[in-house]
Amino acid sequence: MEQPDYLIDLLKERNERAFSKLYMMYSEAIFGIIYSIVLDEDIAEEVLQDVFIKIWDNASSYDNTKGRFFTWILNIARNSAIDKTRSKSFKNSKKNLSTTNFVDILSSSDNLNKKTNAIGLKKFVDKLKPVCISIIDLLFFKGFTQKDAAEKLEMPLGTLKTRNRNCLSDLRLIVLGPQ
Repeated sequence: MEQPDYLIDLLKERNERAFSKLYMMYSEAIFGIIYSIVLDEDIAEEVLQDVFIKIWDNASSYDNTKGRFFTWILNIARNSAIDKTRSKSFKNSKKNLSTTNFVDILSSSDNLNKKTNAIGLKKFVDKLKPVCISIIDLLFFKGFTQKDAAEKLEMPLGTLKTRNRNCLSDLRLIVLGPQ
């Protein structure tokens, strides 16, 4: 996705049209990331709105020398979705899961594939080693903590942290090429 620098500059000046255009450009991809973590459309919509409010409120803190705009909003979305799943209200709403929720959870990996493919990440992630795909899926798309991901993958926490760092470096090389 192309980085629309002129729109970002206008957003920093609190231009509502630029904000609207950026919302149109990124909301579907960001919704996909949020949904892959919270697994509930209504909650994902709520978090999406919160994310774009944070983008509006914090636009001046975005620095293009530190990374791409999409990465910046992706991190806001991911952190917001994870915060939501850790909230007491979210946990209480998920205590009595029905069988349809289990079907949703089982089909969510296919949905994740569609969403990551829609935003162009799947072709890059698929080039990684299987262990990297698992680590990135758990940490970035399913909202696991590093400790929980280490337990799920049955590896020491330090090993997971090292592999995650190496996997992200590999992914960066695949996406951006040698710097």
